[in-house]
Amino acid sequence: MSTTSPDRSRLSILIELLVVVAVLVGSKLMFDQFIWKFAGPLSLLCTFIAIGFFTWRYHESWSGFGLRKLPGWKSWALVLPQALLGIVAIIGIGYGATFAGDAIGLWSADAVPEGVEDRWGDVVGNLPVYLLWLVVIWTSAAFGEEIFFRGYLIKRFTSLLPDVRWAVGVAVVLAAIGFGMVHMYYQGFRGLVVTGFIGLAIGTLYLTYKRNLWPLIIAHGAVDTLGFTAMYLDLDV
Repeated sequence: MSTTSPDRSRLSILIELLVVVAVLVGSKLMFDQFIWKFAGPLSLLCTFIAIGFFTWRYHESWSGFGLRKLPGWKSWALVLPQALLGIVAIIGIGYGATFAGDAIGLWSADAVPEGVEDRWGDVVGNLPVYLLWLVVIWTSAAFGEEIFFRGYLIKRFTSLLPDVRWAVGVAVVLAAIGFGMVHMYYQGFRGLVVTGFIGLAIGTLYLTYKRNLWPLIIAHGAVDTLGFTAMYLDLDV
Protein backbone atom coordinates (compact mmCIF):
# COMPACT_ATOMS: atom_id res chain seq x y z
CA MET A 1 0.00 0.00 0.00
CA SER A 2 1.35 3.43 -0.89
CA THR A 3 1.93 6.06 1.78
CA THR A 4 0.22 8.82 -0.16
CA SER A 5 -2.38 9.28 -2.85
CA PRO A 6 -0.83 11.14 -5.81
CA ASP A 7 -4.14 12.32 -7.28
CA ARG A 8 -5.34 14.25 -4.23
CA SER A 9 -6.02 17.93 -4.66
CA ARG A 10 -5.25 20.60 -2.11
CA LEU A 11 -8.99 21.15 -1.73
CA SER A 12 -9.60 17.53 -0.70
CA ILE A 13 -6.70 17.72 1.78
CA LEU A 14 -8.07 20.97 3.21
CA ILE A 15 -11.54 19.49 3.59
CA GLU A 16 -10.08 16.44 5.33
CA LEU A 17 -8.05 18.61 7.69
CA LEU A 18 -11.06 20.76 8.55
CA VAL A 19 -13.18 17.67 9.25
CA VAL A 20 -10.48 16.10 11.43
CA VAL A 21 -9.98 19.30 13.44
CA ALA A 22 -13.76 19.69 13.80
CA VAL A 23 -13.97 16.16 15.18
CA LEU A 24 -11.13 16.90 17.61
CA VAL A 25 -12.67 20.14 18.89
CA GLY A 26 -16.29 18.99 18.79
CA SER A 27 -15.71 15.72 20.62
CA LYS A 28 -13.53 17.55 23.17
CA LEU A 29 -16.34 19.98 23.93
CA MET A 30 -18.81 17.11 24.21
CA PHE A 31 -16.68 15.00 26.55
CA ASP A 32 -15.92 18.09 28.64
CA GLN A 33 -19.52 18.04 29.82
CA PHE A 34 -19.33 14.75 31.68
CA ILE A 35 -15.78 13.34 31.76
CA TRP A 36 -13.48 16.37 31.75
CA LYS A 37 -10.34 14.62 33.01
CA PHE A 38 -10.33 12.22 30.07
CA ALA A 39 -11.85 14.51 27.46
CA GLY A 40 -8.49 14.99 25.73
CA PRO A 41 -7.65 11.29 25.24
CA LEU A 42 -11.23 10.45 24.23
CA SER A 43 -11.40 13.29 21.70
CA LEU A 44 -8.07 12.14 20.28
CA LEU A 45 -9.53 8.65 19.88
CA CYS A 46 -12.46 10.09 17.90
CA THR A 47 -9.97 12.05 15.82
CA PHE A 48 -8.04 8.90 14.98
CA ILE A 49 -11.24 7.26 13.80
CA ALA A 50 -11.74 10.18 11.42
CA ILE A 51 -8.13 9.99 10.22
CA GLY A 52 -8.52 6.24 9.76
CA PHE A 53 -11.52 6.84 7.50
CA PHE A 54 -9.58 9.24 5.29
CA THR A 55 -6.51 6.99 5.09
CA TRP A 56 -8.83 4.17 3.98
CA ARG A 57 -10.69 6.44 1.58
CA TYR A 58 -7.52 7.62 -0.15
CA HIS A 59 -5.56 4.34 0.12
CA GLU A 60 -2.86 5.73 2.37
CA SER A 61 -0.75 4.03 5.01
CA TRP A 62 -0.07 5.07 8.60
CA SER A 63 3.62 4.70 7.82
CA GLY A 64 3.25 7.99 5.97
CA PHE A 65 2.59 9.61 9.34
CA GLY A 66 5.89 8.50 10.83
CA LEU A 67 5.15 4.92 11.89
CA ARG A 68 7.91 3.70 9.65
CA LYS A 69 9.20 0.18 9.39
CA LEU A 70 12.86 0.44 10.34
CA PRO A 71 14.97 -0.97 7.50
CA GLY A 72 17.85 -2.56 9.40
CA TRP A 73 19.81 -2.97 12.60
CA LYS A 74 21.50 0.42 12.24
CA SER A 75 18.12 2.13 12.30
CA TRP A 76 17.11 0.12 15.36
CA ALA A 77 20.40 0.97 17.07
CA LEU A 78 19.72 4.69 16.59
CA VAL A 79 16.30 4.61 18.26
CA LEU A 80 17.60 4.70 21.85
CA PRO A 81 20.12 7.57 21.45
CA GLN A 82 17.57 9.50 19.40
CA ALA A 83 14.99 8.95 22.14
CA LEU A 84 17.49 10.12 24.78
CA LEU A 85 18.12 13.29 22.76
CA GLY A 86 14.36 13.77 22.59
CA ILE A 87 14.08 13.42 26.37
CA VAL A 88 16.82 16.01 26.91
CA ALA A 89 15.16 18.36 24.41
CA ILE A 90 11.69 18.07 25.96
CA ILE A 91 12.93 18.58 29.53
CA GLY A 92 15.39 21.30 28.58
CA ILE A 93 12.94 23.30 26.47
CA GLY A 94 10.18 22.79 29.02
CA TYR A 95 12.18 24.09 31.96
CA GLY A 96 13.85 26.77 29.85
CA ALA A 97 10.55 28.18 28.58
CA THR A 98 8.97 27.96 32.04
CA PHE A 99 11.72 29.94 33.77
CA ALA A 100 12.10 32.36 30.85
CA GLY A 101 8.41 33.21 31.17
CA ASP A 102 8.86 33.67 34.90
CA ALA A 103 11.86 35.96 34.34
CA ILE A 104 9.91 38.32 32.07
CA GLY A 105 6.83 38.28 34.28
CA LEU A 106 4.43 36.18 32.20
CA TRP A 107 3.76 33.75 35.07
CA SER A 108 5.25 32.36 38.26
CA ALA A 109 7.32 29.22 37.76
CA ASP A 110 6.44 28.13 41.32
CA ALA A 111 2.68 28.32 40.78
CA VAL A 112 0.93 25.18 39.58
CA PRO A 113 -1.84 25.94 37.04
CA GLU A 114 -5.24 25.37 38.63
CA GLY A 115 -6.33 22.94 35.95
CA VAL A 116 -3.31 20.70 36.56
CA GLU A 117 -4.27 20.25 40.20
CA ASP A 118 -7.91 19.60 39.28
CA ARG A 119 -6.97 17.01 36.70
CA TRP A 120 -4.14 15.15 38.42
CA GLY A 121 -4.33 16.07 42.10
CA ASP A 122 -5.56 12.59 43.07
CA VAL A 123 -2.47 10.89 41.59
CA VAL A 124 -0.38 11.56 44.72
CA GLY A 125 0.04 8.29 46.63
CA ASN A 126 -2.82 6.64 44.72
CA LEU A 127 -1.38 3.59 42.92
CA PRO A 128 -4.47 2.61 40.86
CA VAL A 129 -4.92 6.18 39.58
CA TYR A 130 -1.19 6.45 38.88
CA LEU A 131 -1.22 3.22 36.86
CA LEU A 132 -4.33 4.34 34.96
CA TRP A 133 -2.62 7.56 33.93
CA LEU A 134 0.48 5.66 32.83
CA VAL A 135 -1.73 3.74 30.40
CA VAL A 136 -3.18 7.03 29.16
CA ILE A 137 0.32 8.50 28.85
CA TRP A 138 1.65 5.77 26.59
CA THR A 139 -1.46 5.34 24.46
CA SER A 140 -2.90 8.83 24.11
CA ALA A 141 -0.03 11.22 24.87
CA ALA A 142 3.07 9.42 23.61
CA PHE A 143 1.58 7.39 20.77
CA GLY A 144 -1.51 9.41 19.87
CA GLU A 145 -0.20 12.96 20.18
CA GLU A 146 3.02 12.21 18.33
CA ILE A 147 1.19 10.65 15.40
CA PHE A 148 -1.33 13.48 15.22
CA PHE A 149 0.75 16.59 15.95
CA ARG A 150 3.96 15.48 14.31
CA GLY A 151 3.21 12.80 11.73
CA TYR A 152 -0.27 13.77 10.57
CA LEU A 153 -0.39 17.56 10.86
CA ILE A 154 3.10 18.20 9.52
CA LYS A 155 2.38 16.00 6.52
CA ARG A 156 -0.99 17.62 5.82
CA PHE A 157 0.17 21.21 6.34
CA THR A 158 3.14 20.60 4.04
CA SER A 159 0.78 19.22 1.36
CA LEU A 160 -1.33 22.37 1.60
CA LEU A 161 1.68 24.66 1.09
CA PRO A 162 3.54 23.23 -1.92
CA ASP A 163 4.34 26.69 -3.29
CA VAL A 164 5.69 28.07 0.00
CA ARG A 165 9.48 28.12 0.12
CA TRP A 166 9.70 27.07 3.75
CA ALA A 167 6.59 24.87 3.72
CA VAL A 168 7.98 22.20 6.05
CA GLY A 169 9.14 24.80 8.57
CA VAL A 170 5.75 26.51 8.49
CA ALA A 171 4.09 23.11 8.96
CA VAL A 172 6.24 22.41 12.03
CA VAL A 173 5.32 25.79 13.53
CA LEU A 174 1.59 25.35 12.86
CA ALA A 175 1.64 21.85 14.35
CA ALA A 176 3.48 23.19 17.42
CA ILE A 177 0.87 25.91 17.89
CA GLY A 178 -1.86 23.28 17.73
CA PHE A 179 0.05 21.16 20.24
CA GLY A 180 0.22 24.10 22.62
CA MET A 181 -3.45 24.98 22.18
CA VAL A 182 -4.74 21.53 23.16
CA HIS A 183 -2.84 21.80 26.45
CA MET A 184 -4.13 25.28 27.18
CA TYR A 185 -7.52 24.16 28.51
CA TYR A 186 -6.02 22.87 31.77
CA GLN A 187 -2.57 24.52 31.81
CA GLY A 188 -3.61 28.02 30.76
CA PHE A 189 -1.47 30.51 28.83
CA ARG A 190 1.69 29.08 30.33
CA GLY A 191 0.79 25.66 28.97
CA LEU A 192 0.15 27.11 25.53
CA VAL A 193 3.58 28.75 25.36
CA VAL A 194 5.69 26.08 27.07
CA THR A 195 4.05 23.14 25.30
CA GLY A 196 4.16 25.04 22.03
CA PHE A 197 7.93 25.44 22.30
CA ILE A 198 8.25 21.76 23.20
CA GLY A 199 6.19 20.91 20.11
CA LEU A 200 8.52 23.05 18.01
CA ALA A 201 11.54 21.15 19.35
CA ILE A 202 9.95 17.74 18.82
CA GLY A 203 8.82 18.71 15.33
CA THR A 204 12.37 19.74 14.45
CA LEU A 205 13.68 16.41 15.75
CA TYR A 206 11.00 14.62 13.74
CA LEU A 207 12.41 16.12 10.55
CA THR A 208 15.97 15.50 11.72
CA TYR A 209 15.08 11.83 12.27
CA LYS A 210 13.79 11.65 8.68
CA ARG A 211 10.16 11.52 9.83
CA ASN A 212 10.66 8.51 12.08
CA LEU A 213 8.29 8.85 15.05
CA TRP A 214 9.42 5.88 17.15
CA PRO A 215 12.19 7.70 19.08
CA LEU A 216 9.86 10.61 19.80
CA ILE A 217 7.05 8.34 20.99
CA ILE A 218 9.50 6.78 23.44
CA ALA A 219 10.85 10.17 24.52
CA HIS A 220 7.39 11.65 25.03
CA GLY A 221 6.21 8.65 27.04
CA ALA A 222 9.38 8.55 29.14
CA VAL A 223 9.23 12.25 30.08
CA ASP A 224 5.55 12.05 31.03
CA THR A 225 6.21 8.87 33.01
CA LEU A 226 8.96 10.63 34.96
CA GLY A 227 6.62 13.53 35.66
CA PHE A 228 3.77 11.34 36.84
CA THR A 229 6.09 9.21 38.96
CA ALA A 230 7.38 12.34 40.70
CA MET A 231 3.78 13.43 41.21
CA TYR A 232 2.80 10.01 42.62
CA LEU A 233 5.75 10.11 45.04
CA ASP A 234 4.96 13.76 45.88
CA LEU A 235 8.44 14.90 44.90
CA ASP A 236 9.17 18.58 44.42
CA VAL A 237 10.89 18.68 41.01
